[in-house]
Amino acid sequence: MVVGRRGRRPAGSGVPLTFEVIAETLRERIRSGGLRPGDALPTQAVLMREFGASSLTVQKAMALLKQDGWSVSRPGKGAFVAHHDHAADDADDLDGPEATAPATGTAARVEALERALAEAVQQIADLRDRVEALESGGGEPGR
Repeated sequence: MVVGRRGRRPAGSGVPLTFEVIAETLRERIRSGGLRPGDALPTQAVLMREFGASSLTVQKAMALLKQDGWSVSRPGKGAFVAHHDHAADDADDLDGPEATAPATGTAARVEALERALAEAVQQIADLRDRVEALESGGGEPGR
């Protein structure tokens, strides 16, 4: 599949942007049963590697999934497939108007901020781990 670049779609083009491709790929994994309600979605790092995408692009894809009611985030734990009240026969209709409505307004902003905070905390923890590894390998005195 050809993916658009630099966040701009040529006028009249049906070429999806990278974040749209990532979101649609994850939706298809959910529809097919590869990812089930409550399952953890791939991490940002995994998706960045898989799609050769930037962290911002992956964040946009995850925000789109959440906005459309396909995923929920649990601060400090990650993103998970949302629970839907649909029979298996209706799996293709999950993105229709009868699908679980995404949070809107203040609730959506709070959830987005919680997700961003959880990601920042994870990044800080990762950086601390890297610094500790460098310090222990570099033989800094007292460590």
